[in-house]
Amino acid sequence: QINASLMGVGTNLKNMESNHIILLVKNKVGLKNLYKLISISHLDYFYKKPRMLKSLLLQYREGLIIGSACEAGEIFKGFLNNADENTIIEKAKFYDYLEIQPTGNNDFLVRNGVLRGVEELQAINKKILRLADKLKKPVVATGDVHFLDPEDEVYRRILMAGQGFSDADQQGPFYLKTTDEMLEDFAFLGKEDAYKVVVENPSLVIQDIEDIIPVPEETYAPRIEGSEEQIRSLSMNKAHSIYGDVLPEIVEKRLEKELNSIINNGYAVMYLIAQKLVAKSLQDGYLVGSRGSVGSSFVATMCDITEVNPLPPHYVCPSCKNSEFSLDGTYGCGADMPDSNCTQCGTKYKKDGFDIPFETFLGFDGDKEPDIDLNFAGEYQAEAHKYTEELFGKGYVFRAGTIGTIAEKTAYGFVKKYSDEREMKLHSAETNRLVKGCSGIKRTTGQHPGGVMIVPDYKEIYDFTPIQRPADDTSSNIITTHFDYHSISGRILKLDILGHDVPTIIKMLEDLTGFKATDVPLDDPKTMSLFNTTEALGVSLNAIDCKSGSLGIPEFGTKFVRQMLLETTPQSFADLVRISGLSHGTDVWINNAQDLVKNGTCKLKDVIPTRDDIMVYLMYKNLKPKSAFKIMEMVRKGKGLTPEFEQEMLENGVPNWYIESCKRIKYMFPKAHAAAYVMMSFRIAYYKVFYPEAFYSTFFYAKLDDFDAEVLAKGKEFVLAKWIEIDKLGNNATTKEKNLMTLLEVVYEMYLRGIKLLKVDLYKSNATKFQITEEGILPPLSGLQGLGINAAMSIANAREGSSFISVDDLRERTKVSKTVIEILRIHGCLKDIPESNQLSLFSF
Repeated sequence: QINASLMGVGTNLKNMESNHIILLVKNKVGLKNLYKLISISHLDYFYKKPRMLKSLLLQYREGLIIGSACEAGEIFKGFLNNADENTIIEKAKFYDYLEIQPTGNNDFLVRNGVLRGVEELQAINKKILRLADKLKKPVVATGDVHFLDPEDEVYRRILMAGQGFSDADQQGPFYLKTTDEMLEDFAFLGKEDAYKVVVENPSLVIQDIEDIIPVPEETYAPRIEGSEEQIRSLSMNKAHSIYGDVLPEIVEKRLEKELNSIINNGYAVMYLIAQKLVAKSLQDGYLVGSRGSVGSSFVATMCDITEVNPLPPHYVCPSCKNSEFSLDGTYGCGADMPDSNCTQCGTKYKKDGFDIPFETFLGFDGDKEPDIDLNFAGEYQAEAHKYTEELFGKGYVFRAGTIGTIAEKTAYGFVKKYSDEREMKLHSAETNRLVKGCSGIKRTTGQHPGGVMIVPDYKEIYDFTPIQRPADDTSSNIITTHFDYHSISGRILKLDILGHDVPTIIKMLEDLTGFKATDVPLDDPKTMSLFNTTEALGVSLNAIDCKSGSLGIPEFGTKFVRQMLLETTPQSFADLVRISGLSHGTDVWINNAQDLVKNGTCKLKDVIPTRDDIMVYLMYKNLKPKSAFKIMEMVRKGKGLTPEFEQEMLENGVPNWYIESCKRIKYMFPKAHAAAYVMMSFRIAYYKVFYPEAFYSTFFYAKLDDFDAEVLAKGKEFVLAKWIEIDKLGNNATTKEKNLMTLLEVVYEMYLRGIKLLKVDLYKSNATKFQITEEGILPPLSGLQGLGINAAMSIANAREGSSFISVDDLRERTKVSKTVIEILRIHGCLKDIPESNQLSLFSF
């Protein structure tokens, strides 16, 4: 059921009467009509709040049962306000049943002096009963339930007080009452009528309601004609172009296994959609990063959906297509294999393969619905969404809706405010109980940062969910699903078209240097050395307590991961993938692998870094593939091991420390996700070594919100002193100071490498981008804290025509605030400009 706001019909909007109604869904037609009504009411923001016109309700009434609702409904209000009886009768004809509620629900009318006593409340309920008898309509007793148990009212009280309700402490008995309690509440009607409104009439209404569910249980995938043939053709053609006309057995078997699972389970269309999106982005010059376990699929690799090749490490000749596979686990990935020449034609081999089982993506039987997540450049994300709409048509693509709930920290604030205002002294245990009760309550609706829901062309969105604008941005043109995307996931396809900094950075680096990121060799020794020392940079960072050269490199630049690098001393690309997996898991490194490495039990190459490594390792230990898969699934979900699996592992020579490590794990990263991240990070690290100015410029651009040119352009000594100052604050440093500290570290390193950061120039600085000049890196106008992008764009546009003749002229032409003028003045941008347009003439 739904509480809806019903507006009376009329041309004068100001005179429309707002009433509450109850809508019950009778059948599938009614469910669809309800979803349409909710959608229309939520998309019409004339009043900046949802509204439902009576005319629309009449239009979509089929399959719905309409009740008159509580004291806010027009029937109750009619009697309360002593309206003309004939008017009330005419209004009541609209409803399928009339509603009455326990007097305790409405005793606020007595407290507020609207009614003189509970007897008058009872009299209104009796009048509604007599009206219904006249019209031959049932009267239903309802509870207007807001919480389950009587003691739960305290949570509603706290939440209402936190939102400013003055009557929050006067809660009605809005809990779920038993039949006996309801009969007692309506005893004033007499035994026969009380039984009728509490028991008989609700049953009468329910008899008309069919057994329906709000969201269909089946999966409805979108259709693209010939998608199965296209995916088979794309993957086979790419495989033949790499591995030759006659495919190696390992390649052919993997392809056939995957294609059978994908096509037979109806997943080809999902692959094809992803392939088209990635192809469009690549065509427009932007690399796409894959997330999750999609890189476990060799078909996804062959369709260019992901760069991660999940085959075992191998050589393949780019000339004659000859290949050699390493199947004994000697190498963690192809990039770590020694350089070698083709045994057939002498051409230098290409190296590839990460040894990732397909099962981690589509399940052991290949029937798990694929979840393909893609990282597009942030600036390209909107274009990717637009292209999705072009593929499927307007009205079939919607942003995935989310539900925002009250966080524990917010709930604590509500509880604290409530108790302080009432001078209550709560025990910490009671505070925690109240906080827990208020946490997780729905607060607002929003949108997934990149998720889109695809409705197939043989269905419409109202078969699955109503639609709306996100409640946290009602002026937005974006339309989201009304239901949280989790509720409809698995029914219609959800694509994750996410925006990410790294593809943007890669594009900028390519544009600045003319060097393609895909040409970066993943075994470059200088780049690899960055993750252990700063030798390749020719500097020492001991002054800022940094031993590696990984500052500013995504995934490897944080203090936490730098400490991991120090403790593990990675020597190979596979080691970096392991570290990425370890750093993203829960109880995988801390309280687990870290201790094993520290005490010498094993080395980095032996620990459990990602979920896939468990399955591969156990199969190398001769466990059956299905057992290896089931163990991996249990461990990655934090479920530990069954005694039977533990015994099977021991019988196959799995060491005790490995078994204990499995038991501690709570969550694990997929290896394909880690591999995709590390490939991108390694490329950026390569630019850091060989194209330092481009690296620092793009890093600063990605951190523009935190960049402060006034602090950072003051030179190496000042930057170091500021870093030391913030470092001494430790955990007391603010988020802003911690973010600045990250920039201070990278800027200090840049100064040590002999690259200068120039001061912002009123005429030469770009509005938002950092520029590489002969003198050094020139920050943009928006690189000054407090000078926003809009102000920067305004200045950049205004200076195109002519120079500013004075500060007054600058202010007048750009319309920037006094604050912005002062920021420019402090930084020295206005030192050569007079304050005023006026000239003073002195005669002597």
